Amino acid sequence: MKPLLIVTLLAALLSCLSLEAKSLKGTRPNIIMVMTDDQGMGDLSCLGNPVLRTPNVDRFYKLSTRFTEFHVSPTCAPTRASLLSGRHEFKNGVTHTIKEREIMALSTTTFPNVLSSAGYETGIFGKWHLGDEDAHQPYNRGFSEVFIHGAGGIGQKFPGSCADFPPNLEDKYFENVFLHNDTIVQTHGFCTDVFFKAALGWIREKQTQNEPFFAYITPNAPHGPMIAPERYSKRFSDIGYDKNTAGRYGMIENIDDNFGILMDKLDEWELWENTLVIFMTDNGQAGANGTLNGKRVSHYRAGFKSGKGSPYEGGTHVPAFWRWKGVLGEGVDVSSLTAHIDVFKTFSELAGASIPKGIQKLDGRSMLPLLENPKAKWKDRHVFVHKGRWEKGEDPELSKFADCAVRTQRWRFVKNKELYDISNDPFEKTDVASQHPEVVAEMRKAYDQWWEETKPLMVNEDRPYTAEHPQWVRYEKQKAERGIPEWVEPTL
Repeated sequence: MKPLLIVTLLAALLSCLSLEAKSLKGTRPNIIMVMTDDQGMGDLSCLGNPVLRTPNVDRFYKLSTRFTEFHVSPTCAPTRASLLSGRHEFKNGVTHTIKEREIMALSTTTFPNVLSSAGYETGIFGKWHLGDEDAHQPYNRGFSEVFIHGAGGIGQKFPGSCADFPPNLEDKYFENVFLHNDTIVQTHGFCTDVFFKAALGWIREKQTQNEPFFAYITPNAPHGPMIAPERYSKRFSDIGYDKNTAGRYGMIENIDDNFGILMDKLDEWELWENTLVIFMTDNGQAGANGTLNGKRVSHYRAGFKSGKGSPYEGGTHVPAFWRWKGVLGEGVDVSSLTAHIDVFKTFSELAGASIPKGIQKLDGRSMLPLLENPKAKWKDRHVFVHKGRWEKGEDPELSKFADCAVRTQRWRFVKNKELYDISNDPFEKTDVASQHPEVVAEMRKAYDQWWEETKPLMVNEDRPYTAEHPQWVRYEKQKAERGIPEWVEPTL
């Protein structure tokens, strides 16, 4: 064989090997996703907050690939339903955060189901908020390890099934009882500390057993009520902030400390090289206002004019920092439009898991091309937003255009009338609908089509209230039969 031909063939072979090495499909990393509750773009010092100190998340930010146009739903349960299912929350029956409309349809296959089928251990630590009845609990939705509170928040109680365990209504955030797999246990200390300790103990156990894992760490903080350990809230009280602001900011700095412990343990356990770690939040920022030395003030919101529960940019645009040491770039920004609905396919492909045929139609797409090449071509898309929350029993059609939005890479179309050029006006200061009637017409047509295909899947609209709170029944039954044991804190 001629030397030139040999060189050419070798070059081609090396090129193929290089392409194969670059592919992340089936690489089967461990995955740790930390998703905080009601924390927004303005609640991190790395994104400009002048009061908060979040050095650990700031350090992680510098080491991460950052998805700078990552979107979720406007409120809690909807985001969790979309994230786990790969499709808009309404298509899972989740049109509210309470009133039996926070319950994810049993017809939904979750990505933890898919990861489990590929040999992954899957754990949730914190907030579930997709149904408190037994059939809807995370151990029946793909999770092999469960450590959660009930309802949508610690100590919450609403009509129907959505209610936390009775003791938590009094001792909010401290000395709580939580469900650990099939047993309610008594814990000690502050809730966020407990959730991270439980997660870390389980992660270490899976590592020593050489089992790939997905850890879903979902603290209820900094959701209201705004309560933090005094050593965290004191700094803000001393500055002169009101009690709620001091509590909320204290909760965020406590999260940061726990995230720092997580990072330190991944160092100690040498897990970074085969673990994808994600920090994100579940919706836009809550806590827009407060008082400082008795004067009404607006809190830093990273430039956004809205927060949680809003169809505007500030309601759905959240931090999304991804780190996989040696695999993803450090300090890299990805500006392609991505969303929570993309996580299902992304994690499934990373795990080398086959998505079963016949499950729900997925709205999302795999983010692997962007993880492999942050500048990869990414086809434009429509991301649909609706706050939901119309009254129980009301015809959804009456709220079709209430608090809705359609987002593309460039545009945000809000409430069927306002249009913002996000590429030039990221904080939505100028409505340009009258200047771009062709864009308005295209966005309206896309939204109408989406609404018509989505409305029949809103399966919880006529769901009656349950007669009893499932977690109350579980608690009283266990207490009578075998008591409430102490939780054995893991040794880290």
